[in-house]
Amino acid sequence: MRSRSIFGFDVYILTATLMLLTVGILFVYSSGLGISGDALSHEYVRQIIWAVTGLVILVSISLVQYASLKPWIPYAYLLGLVLIVMTLLFGRVVNGTRAWLGVGILGIQPSEFMKIATILAFAVYLERAGNSIKQIPYLAAGSLLFLFPMALILMQPDFGTASVFFPIFLGMCYMAGAKVRHLMFIGLTALLVLAFTMLPAWEYYIHGSRIPAFEIFSNVRVKLMVLAGLAAVALVALVGLMMLKRRSFYWTIYSIAILFLSLAASLGTRAVIRDYQIMRLIVFLNPYVDPRGAGWNVIQSVTAVGSGGIAGKGFLQGTQSHYHFLPEQSTDFIFSILAEEWGFAGTLLVFGLFLVILLRGLYIAGNAKDSFAGYMASGIVTMIFTHFIVNVGMAIGLMPVAGVPLFLVSYGGSSMWTALAGIGILMSIYQHRYRY
Repeated sequence: MRSRSIFGFDVYILTATLMLLTVGILFVYSSGLGISGDALSHEYVRQIIWAVTGLVILVSISLVQYASLKPWIPYAYLLGLVLIVMTLLFGRVVNGTRAWLGVGILGIQPSEFMKIATILAFAVYLERAGNSIKQIPYLAAGSLLFLFPMALILMQPDFGTASVFFPIFLGMCYMAGAKVRHLMFIGLTALLVLAFTMLPAWEYYIHGSRIPAFEIFSNVRVKLMVLAGLAAVALVALVGLMMLKRRSFYWTIYSIAILFLSLAASLGTRAVIRDYQIMRLIVFLNPYVDPRGAGWNVIQSVTAVGSGGIAGKGFLQGTQSHYHFLPEQSTDFIFSILAEEWGFAGTLLVFGLFLVILLRGLYIAGNAKDSFAGYMASGIVTMIFTHFIVNVGMAIGLMPVAGVPLFLVSYGGSSMWTALAGIGILMSIYQHRYRY
């Protein structure tokens, strides 16, 4: 059954996108007002310019046959890596992160565009791999396409942007038919790496007293001894598996491998993740550990969201935002302003608009005429979903503060163009789904 369309565009996605762009412009404008109603910032003007130019990008990409992009994808991927390296060497530092490349107010964030380039490159890889993606060597080889940009972005350091690549990888692999146990292995390992990295700080800031067992996570010598013990147990289980062929030995090796890799990786992640990023994880668990420092953002954001009630205080009537209690309120915490001024009803509207884009995106992925298009669409849908969940989760205190913008709504040209380029690809897949 063919859905309604205007000149081949998916009318549902297009309408939801335009409405979200409008909401974003309205609340970027609101975020720039002082308590007296005077404009303290004109960010909304740039937001309008980015929205208009972004729509041109969307339409231009949607009119292109997506298959014609294939020869250019490796070059786009390599260009993205080069730009990130250039950013590391010559980029501007903003809030402790060297992520912007440009001069003055003119600049781009290459790591945002790298998300699209990586999705396209991995879609090509998955198409060529076919059913082989169920095998560990092919899955591991494909993961390198994500690990390269993630490693460079972590060096900026921008943990939030780097973390978005991870669910995109899992989502696309699942769409391609990778084995669930392989994806669970990767997911559980990543979660434990984060937990093992954070536990020494949790012990100090939240528990408040020494826990002898936590020497495993803070003492390098003890950690190495534990790793050696785990390796020995895994070796014994491997011998048992080879000799007795029992499934229980397989799952023993599986579990030990997760613990071993997580503990080993936590040795390196603590050297990459900065202290302020660790504190973001700590204040996620208890923002009142540092109420005037790292916890301030979460406390003020939750206060703003809660004060909105059902119908909100009214557009341009927010107090948390206009007193500028909310840091980064036009970017990371734009949702908090929306919830304060439009209340629960307004947040439902935004939720509904994103739901339309996500559901239609899944429909497009499921009805794409070839696997390449399906993989691209699934990657883009996962990217949009991840940004939505993380940003809203940050605003209501259910996710750590990670500096991830709300696509189409938060202030910023690079993130907006990335989202609109992704939606343009969805439109191209939709328009060319019947052409052979």
